[in-house]
Amino acid sequence: MAYKDLRDYLAALEIRGKLHHVKKEVDPDWEVAAVIRRIFQRIPPARRPAVMFEHIKGHRMPLVAGILGASPEVYALALETTVDQIADKWAHAQTHPIPPVRVGTGPVKDVILTGDRIDATALPLCRWTRDQDPAPYVTGPCVISNDPETGERNMGTYRLMLKGPRRFGLFLSTTWRDMYAHIMKNEQQGKPTPCAVVIGCDPPVPLTSVARIRGDELGVAGALRGAPLEVVRCETNDLEVPAHAEIVIEGYVPAGVREHEGPFGEYTGYMGSSGPSFVIEVTAITHRTNPIYQAFFSQMPPSESSCIRGTGRDVALLKHLKRDLRLPVRDVHLLEAGGGAAFLAISLRREHPALPQRAMWAAWAFDPSFSKWVVVVDEDIDVRDYFQVLWAMSWHVQPERDLYVNRGTAGVALDPSVAEEDVNQLERKTVLSSKVGVDATRKHTFPARSVPPQEDLDRVDAQWADYGLE
Repeated sequence: MAYKDLRDYLAALEIRGKLHHVKKEVDPDWEVAAVIRRIFQRIPPARRPAVMFEHIKGHRMPLVAGILGASPEVYALALETTVDQIADKWAHAQTHPIPPVRVGTGPVKDVILTGDRIDATALPLCRWTRDQDPAPYVTGPCVISNDPETGERNMGTYRLMLKGPRRFGLFLSTTWRDMYAHIMKNEQQGKPTPCAVVIGCDPPVPLTSVARIRGDELGVAGALRGAPLEVVRCETNDLEVPAHAEIVIEGYVPAGVREHEGPFGEYTGYMGSSGPSFVIEVTAITHRTNPIYQAFFSQMPPSESSCIRGTGRDVALLKHLKRDLRLPVRDVHLLEAGGGAAFLAISLRREHPALPQRAMWAAWAFDPSFSKWVVVVDEDIDVRDYFQVLWAMSWHVQPERDLYVNRGTAGVALDPSVAEEDVNQLERKTVLSSKVGVDATRKHTFPARSVPPQEDLDRVDAQWADYGLE
């Protein structure tokens, strides 16, 4: 049964022992980020909980983080499935979307703030990299905008820098983003771009916002939850937002306005670039009674954002390669060390010598903003096991024959190796990069594997307790 809202999902985490409450007052300027970093460093994924900070210094709202990407198991719980069924659930949702239904009102309208009552500084926004982030940031927003020509809706997750009670900086990492096209089309007409920033929803909404899927994200979110998402009209524009969201910030991107934004600690493990960027002028804030603020934990992997990003992109790319292009692909995985973006492993059945190359180029064409490294391995290699991928690269590759360089292409978003630190973010978007494909499949008959036969290992497993090792 679909989670009704964020609170329903938090209750499910609670029941399963996956939500830890921090009752100590914590400082949003340094302590929240440091606590979550230690959680990700010190607690293995299988035991790693999401976190609710009940008392944020200077604020009334509690803050939750890690609730979608503390681990693959938590991600699966967010989709009401198991880890091994995540890809199938996503694939079905993308091919069988359930459009949202509009309702008259909802809990997100409990409190409506307009005019001088708007104060975004009341939100418990954090500085995630102390002494580096120039201001507090919204890290888990679902930003909704419409194409001014077609009316097609888009929802994406972008960093928002707090600039004042009614103003945010908006950073779009590449010109490939749909919202970028919306803004450009409106600017050509001298018009602002209406937008809505949704914070705190039942899990399918933020997960689709991050995943870079094709089609209406809210329709796919409905399919993931197994029921249509209820939406309401914004107070100050015609956009539709989830009726059961915790917080909605309404506003617009003014035409032709650019202001300095950044830097920000990014998923690459380095500070993201800064420079001229868009702004959002806030026209209203609506929220539930006693709202809960949701943040994504980003920065250096492992992190929540790299788990969410990689898992969502995995399933979208797998569908494209396997179902759309009908390639004999078994699995794909964007490794978390690459922030769920830079390093892609693909396993397939090598039915033809050209198939590994075809898979590489198909991945690069699918989305130019990730997959700087693409390693293609045989179907018996588990791409989710770093060791197996590196083993295949070590012994199945002749570099002169099996490496392919894709030159003069779009770079991976926010890649610090593209240009010097002082090159601003607008210029970085136009810098050409290169990508590498590695064919780590077996090209001829190899000797037998030097491991015990599987039946011997199975026999040992069956009598493991007899060896007294645990």
